[in-house]
Amino acid sequence: MSPGREPCRDTRRETHERDRRIESLLAETPALRRYVSTIVGPDVHTVEDVVQETLLRAWESADRLDWDGRPIRMWLFRVARNLAVDTLRRNRSLPVGIDPSEFTGLPSVPDPASSAVDRCMLVGALRALAPTHREALAQVHLLDRSGAEVARTLGIPRGTVKSRTHHGIAAIRRQLAVLGETG
Repeated sequence: MSPGREPCRDTRRETHERDRRIESLLAETPALRRYVSTIVGPDVHTVEDVVQETLLRAWESADRLDWDGRPIRMWLFRVARNLAVDTLRRNRSLPVGIDPSEFTGLPSVPDPASSAVDRCMLVGALRALAPTHREALAQVHLLDRSGAEVARTLGIPRGTVKSRTHHGIAAIRRQLAVLGETG
């Protein structure tokens, strides 16, 4: 684990609540895309930018939102509308002679909300592993120890360490694939 990072220390209830919130946000994505496209037009990149910014703001404001009272959908659509209008204003204010498509080759910035979701999904997949697989993976990949060191520490053969890490990674990939299909 790198310095400055705290592991996700959520209870099962908090994890379930966060997952429920993520699912409710992602369920609104197709409707948000349709709504935003009626405001900004058919440009899929602009529509996607507005929708992603809307979801990011919802995620950043998650603790202040009432998820059980007033439907979150109304709040999402209001934020999406405001962002879409801001985008239209910004695009209209480009100086003549500058084509917005000239900026398409610029490098993109990683999405912090996506990184947070990915990190928490990975932590959930790690928690679902058998303790022996989780321990071997943590020793090898998080603590950066060699197979021989892990074998000595755990008092097991080196081949067992390799087997546990292999099966642990395979189990994580399967679980993340399932989550990716349902998310």
